[in-house]
Amino acid sequence: MACVSELHDLTALEQGRAVRRREVSPLELVDHYLARADDVGAFVTRTSELARDRAAGLMTELSADEPAPDEPLWGVPTAIKDLNMTAGVRTTFGSPVFADFVPEVSDAVTLAIESAGMVSLGKSSTPEFGSPCYTEPEGLPPAVTPWDRTRMAGGSSGGAAAAVAAGLVPLAQGSDGGGSIRIPASCCGLVGLKPSRGRTSGHPMYGDPVGLGTAGPIARNVRDAAAMLDVLAGRRVGDPAWAPAPSSSFLSACDRDPGRLRIARFSTPLVADTPIDPECLQAYEDASALLVSLGHDVEDVPPPLAPEAVPVFETCWAVLTALSVVPPEAEPLLRPLTRWLFERGRAVSGPEFGLAIGELRRVAAGALTVLAPYDAVLTPTLAVPPLPVGAIRDDDDPSADFEAQKAFTPWTSAWNVTGMPAVSLPLHWTPHGLPVGVMLAARPAEEELLISLSAQVEAAAPWHDRHPPGW
Repeated sequence: MACVSELHDLTALEQGRAVRRREVSPLELVDHYLARADDVGAFVTRTSELARDRAAGLMTELSADEPAPDEPLWGVPTAIKDLNMTAGVRTTFGSPVFADFVPEVSDAVTLAIESAGMVSLGKSSTPEFGSPCYTEPEGLPPAVTPWDRTRMAGGSSGGAAAAVAAGLVPLAQGSDGGGSIRIPASCCGLVGLKPSRGRTSGHPMYGDPVGLGTAGPIARNVRDAAAMLDVLAGRRVGDPAWAPAPSSSFLSACDRDPGRLRIARFSTPLVADTPIDPECLQAYEDASALLVSLGHDVEDVPPPLAPEAVPVFETCWAVLTALSVVPPEAEPLLRPLTRWLFERGRAVSGPEFGLAIGELRRVAAGALTVLAPYDAVLTPTLAVPPLPVGAIRDDDDPSADFEAQKAFTPWTSAWNVTGMPAVSLPLHWTPHGLPVGVMLAARPAEEELLISLSAQVEAAAPWHDRHPPGW
């Protein structure tokens, strides 16, 4: 049996393999992770007893003479973001308005995780309605990166990333409407993969008529992320759009040679005129050199999205926030940034919103056309390494808060607009030990190629031996 004190050193796939071989039980894994203290603001709700009951039920299945289920992550602990509905488990959407809300149904993400035999240990922390790019929920500890617990884990999947980086779960699900998987992955030294539009289901709410948001994996390595994408991916009856099925599993793509690729690159910020930290530029330049050394052709290209696209995106973002159903009497409980976005969104008429969606799709089509000759695109993930907690949040001036968010993450939202898959890889650390990600994107529905390339990069510049303080 695997030594309990070392279980969190195993990758998620190694843990799943150990379960199938009956070297460790799902309950042992659950108890091991539940015993680890959350000092990074990872969880808003712990479901310890539910997790133990779930693990015990899996053990009953495993005790039979039948072979273990052929699911790579069967029996592996995880966490579900507090934006995703979980039947019978409190789901607050990061807001005090929903502090006592317990859904009667689970969404597609939760159902997929349960169907794969994974065990959720609770709801990972997120900011109100997942709007900001930092995770500092009302009345709760902020999510921080375990590489420096005075600095932010990023958002809005900051709790999920903090949990994975601190070894509280081996991998977790996040969601991304403007960078919220890739931002915390960069801040926490992880792999964060935003899938293509339509790759995962928005059942049953379908609350994003623009098509910016999607669920995806956050993991310590590319193989675990690919395995988690296999769990999350798939369409449900009623989905308005879906990506074509992969040729095989996403996990198997890790073992394929991507071939010689033509890779575009640019570092010009897209959504804000902001300086770029030298460490982020160094990470980008080093990644470029690495890709060239792997035999790829890397070419500088102009930014594919014009600055005129920014206010159109902001209009859509404000309306999406304003679509959150909040009783009028509860609106004073909302944080100032949310109220400010509500006001902006409500000031947009129906025809104006429709025109903005149409313009955003034309912008996306233009960018996709420009980038069509390239197999992948390289940019920095963030403009600076992880910032101190509170460095962006400005309750006295929400407009300044919003501008600071744009300056922090001036590239990630581009791939939400185009619907392209994109991944942040932890390829660089500052002299002070802070992680810095770089971002690769691929053509829509080409996650297999993106994963293959990412696995090749990881093999050439591995990061598995790096662990944060307190690991």
